[in-house]
Amino acid sequence: MYPLQFLVPLGWIETVGPMLPIAILTLAVGNIVTRLMSHRTQKQQVEQTGDDGLSRYPPHVFTTTGLVILGLLFTVYRPTSGMILMLPVIGVFITDFFEYESRAVEARNDMTFERPKAGFAISLLVLVYAAYYALPFLYQPVLDALLA
Repeated sequence: MYPLQFLVPLGWIETVGPMLPIAILTLAVGNIVTRLMSHRTQKQQVEQTGDDGLSRYPPHVFTTTGLVILGLLFTVYRPTSGMILMLPVIGVFITDFFEYESRAVEARNDMTFERPKAGFAISLLVLVYAAYYALPFLYQPVLDALLA
């Protein structure tokens, strides 16, 4: 019996919990794809409208926000694994904020648009962690054979 089980009813998390790693993996892949599309769209916006036309790409904002929310739910379901996963997810969130601001500076100062290298790196790290939690059937036989 948990001390807060009557104060905060979280019985539903036991039902949804096993599906969270798959959903996080899906959003991690979607985040990488929308990051590419966001970069392309922002580049076209600046070429067409100048420095005033830069805006955030809504599908990318959705995937980043979804990663944060699902990561927090995963932390409730599996606290240690969730906290390990949340470190790079928070890194993705912070990187998205600063990379958008750097694109705005590049647009204002007529500089060349650079690819979001830090965003890709941290997104790939999230993808690796999400794959680790979502796809254990791929690596468990190998680990069992090595450790047995």
